[in-house]
Amino acid sequence: MIGWLDLAAGASGDMLLGALVDAGVPLEVPAAAVAALPVEPVTLTTEAVTRHGLGATRVHVHAPPSDVHRTWADVRGLLAAAALPDAVRNGALTVFERLAVAEGRVHRVPADQVHFHEVGALDALADVVGVVAGFAHLGLDRLTASPVALGSGSARSAHGVVPIPGPAVLELLAGVPVVAGPVPAETCTPTGAALLAAHVQEWTTLPALRVRRVGSGAGGRDPEQLPNVVRLVLGDPVEAAPGTGLLLETNVDDLDPRLWPGVLADLLAAGASDAWLTPILMKKGRPAHTLSVLCRPAHRDAVQAVVVSTTSTIGLRVQPVQKVELERTQGTVEVLGGAVGVKVARAGGQVVNVSVEFDDVAALARRLQLPVKEVLRAATAAAHRAHPGPSATLSSREGE
Repeated sequence: MIGWLDLAAGASGDMLLGALVDAGVPLEVPAAAVAALPVEPVTLTTEAVTRHGLGATRVHVHAPPSDVHRTWADVRGLLAAAALPDAVRNGALTVFERLAVAEGRVHRVPADQVHFHEVGALDALADVVGVVAGFAHLGLDRLTASPVALGSGSARSAHGVVPIPGPAVLELLAGVPVVAGPVPAETCTPTGAALLAAHVQEWTTLPALRVRRVGSGAGGRDPEQLPNVVRLVLGDPVEAAPGTGLLLETNVDDLDPRLWPGVLADLLAAGASDAWLTPILMKKGRPAHTLSVLCRPAHRDAVQAVVVSTTSTIGLRVQPVQKVELERTQGTVEVLGGAVGVKVARAGGQVVNVSVEFDDVAALARRLQLPVKEVLRAATAAAHRAHPGPSATLSSREGE
């Protein structure tokens, strides 16, 4: 099962927690993880709410007042002492480490000296541990998400007035696609950003999947611009249809042409079904080549890695293509005292194409010290005799 997060309204720890519970994670799962923390008693409850007419679940964290400002070292000690499954403990440690490093860079202090203030409070501890436990319960094969709406304007924090998006949020989401969004307020908290950075593997529009269920987690505010919810879509990935492949292409105008044979060979070795070059003329009259590669979806990562590492490209075009494959078999024919490989293609049970392996022909020609064209002619004739097609049958009837 895979998941996709709709982050058009941003994200916070309680919104993510609400989306998980609304998507079917029993409240007891995050509640038990939170109860395992060696801190004052913290409990979770849910509330059914609407945001712009959209039903959602809001999770409330009930904790006693606390003025404790915990450092990263304090939080690390709490999590180490908690009776949590290793996956939940390690996941929570990863999230808080990201927060500590980001806050440290923003405030120019070592990570261990960072005082978390708001994110070190009991409700934030509960959000992080609860969300990590919820995702561990789902056991997703992959989690994807849309670009994150961060908000705009300014807000007051423990450090004073800070711009929105907050510096720590931007630090946490470095390299992630983000947008301001329509709400002139903070829509992504540092806790939400750290949880996303630790769990999301791919940032994309809704991937192809068969939807099982959808969970909507509400935040505390209800802005007029849009529903303040995170949606979690869970489903099964849609497998590529039989015969579906990918076409990867890129235009290259600055590669030494002597490198191209090696590039093509490396692509085929990486799993490409075919790879070829097309001469083109680019802007300013520069001669160039279009590199085209056909591959199955399962080989995309390996093929793409070869293109990026062996050429000077800075981008690829990728599009799905349909492939009609004939039934193919391989064999050999004896010719001039040697064996030559043969490929036979059939359609509807009839032979439609017969071809010989040219490398075998060339090797036999060298061994016999004969012109390659003579061996090729003999091998082709032998292959057609061994695997006659409709044209051969028609010729024999015409001779009757």
